Amino acid sequence: MSDRSYLFTSESVTEGHPDKMCDQISDAIVDAIFAKEIELAEEGYIDPDGEPADPEQVRVACETLVTTGLVVVSGEIRTRAYIDVDTIVRGVIKDIGYDRGKYGFDAERCGVMTTIHAQSPDIAAGVDTSHEVQTGKTTDPLDLIGAGDQGLMFGYACNETSHLMPLPVYLSHRLAERLTDVRKSGVLPYLRPDGKTQVSVNYVDGKPVGVEKVLISSQHAEGVE
Repeated sequence: MSDRSYLFTSESVTEGHPDKMCDQISDAIVDAIFAKEIELAEEGYIDPDGEPADPEQVRVACETLVTTGLVVVSGEIRTRAYIDVDTIVRGVIKDIGYDRGKYGFDAERCGVMTTIHAQSPDIAAGVDTSHEVQTGKTTDPLDLIGAGDQGLMFGYACNETSHLMPLPVYLSHRLAERLTDVRKSGVLPYLRPDGKTQVSVNYVDGKPVGVEKVLISSQHAEGVE
């Protein structure tokens, strides 16, 4: 390799990977809460404290942990809606494909522990209204919402692919999707839900010129060569 070239490696995981399972479970809970809150608002529901259902006031900070045979859902949530967390969790796991114990997870028999509670008033104060608004420094609509305790993400679009993503991660995502496709369609029936893909791309002068290495690993049935 010359001084003008370098390798850049990105990886992706399939829906059965523990990290991705957690994302899907948390996302499903968020979706269910907003769907129910919207339904309640359309019905004109008012809770015992006299507060009406309002999707604009919903706050969901949901975290999920998974280990063999156990799912733990925790977080702080503000909503007038009730959702069946246990049913949602098991539905996500079953859809992923974990439906028998020998896969390391069974949607019907795994444990589901829920420790969700109401949002802290201190956090609510930081999320609902920004410090600048609270102190009278601005009334700009773009500055109204506070940051709360949420994380910050950064990134940028690039023209390496049609999806405006860097080529290594784009290829990794497409391979992970294909790994799931051939598992669920039965093309490769010995595959199991957990898998990972990794792609290394050679760059010269900041531009991708070739794929150097591709790695695909997957959970699979015993006896597969």
